[in-house]
Amino acid sequence: MEIVSPYKEAIDLVKETGGETNKFCYQCGMCDSVCPWNRVTNFSIRNLVRQATFGLPEFEGEEIWRCTTCGTCPDRCPRGVKQIEVGVSIRRIATEAGITPASIHTVSANLGGEGNPLGEPRKNRGDWAKDISVKPFAEDMEILYFPGCYLAYDGRLKKVAAATVNILNKAGVNFGILGDKENCCGESIRKTGDEELFKRLAKENIKTFIDAGVRRILVSSPHCYHTFLNEYPEFKVNFEIVHITQYLQELISQRRLKLGKKYEKKITYHDPCYLGRHNGIYNEPREVLKQASGKDVLEMFDSRRESLCCGGGGGGIWMDRKKGERFADIRVEQAVATGAEVLVTACPYCIINFEDSRLTLENCDALEVKDITEIVQEVI
Repeated sequence: MEIVSPYKEAIDLVKETGGETNKFCYQCGMCDSVCPWNRVTNFSIRNLVRQATFGLPEFEGEEIWRCTTCGTCPDRCPRGVKQIEVGVSIRRIATEAGITPASIHTVSANLGGEGNPLGEPRKNRGDWAKDISVKPFAEDMEILYFPGCYLAYDGRLKKVAAATVNILNKAGVNFGILGDKENCCGESIRKTGDEELFKRLAKENIKTFIDAGVRRILVSSPHCYHTFLNEYPEFKVNFEIVHITQYLQELISQRRLKLGKKYEKKITYHDPCYLGRHNGIYNEPREVLKQASGKDVLEMFDSRRESLCCGGGGGGIWMDRKKGERFADIRVEQAVATGAEVLVTACPYCIINFEDSRLTLENCDALEVKDITEIVQEVI
């Protein structure tokens, strides 16, 4: 006679929502040993996998919301357990039960109402481009530039969008933007467990892209890059997706973009999780920075595949982390230790977190934090 576990319903829900690989886990502890959380506090992703295996996920408290989906543990797992999918599946069950942190609940409402996590008016999404003569996208254009939510609304990150536009204009690229027709890509809200909202945002974007005749999309955020490239095909569509670091290298190699000067300050480069570990883009940004400065970047202690997460992924950008539990603090200190004057990255989440850290840490405020486009803009 079959013995039915009292937790069978929870186990089935985990399997249905993508967490079935938990069964391969043999509790070796590799995931915990490489998890960035264990540099600042005690946290066990292995425990969440075990809970999922036996159908006993604990929804209350912070534990299921800590994972930043940085990709370090599945990258090192000897058994192929997909810890991110397991964690997200548990979050999906919690979300469906109405159990989410207040900050995530607010973000969900903002995304549902205005199409961005900041709750800014949708009609203002293209305002960042008004004074720099950016055209609306037309079907005959070479590329659609999709800056994403934070570059459209955040005061610091609007400078990154403007730098990108200046570079594209200098290279003679025929491009346009969607303005208020643009929606959040939905990547981060999906990782917090709100699958239905992700699907809604994705379908709205896909319809907009198809109606506008979009073929090639340039993005500034690795999170947009990842979801457009790897997740939107779930809806039976395929657009050509290029991240700005790839496109800069392309423009330079084709001699469409000429770097007439050399960047003199010492640079270190941070690999964003969703650009590096998740999508294997390590060489392109380094080559661009080498072209800009004439020398290799100064590598931090944790570099390339071992790059330390800034803490912004998996909804972490919307969580209030107390002092002593911020990965970005460690990363900024690592940058300073290289002797670099500028910490360069290519992700809006990383820039936000690093800017906060450098201003609150001792002896770090002199370090500049810049997007790769801001470096290139200075040498063209």
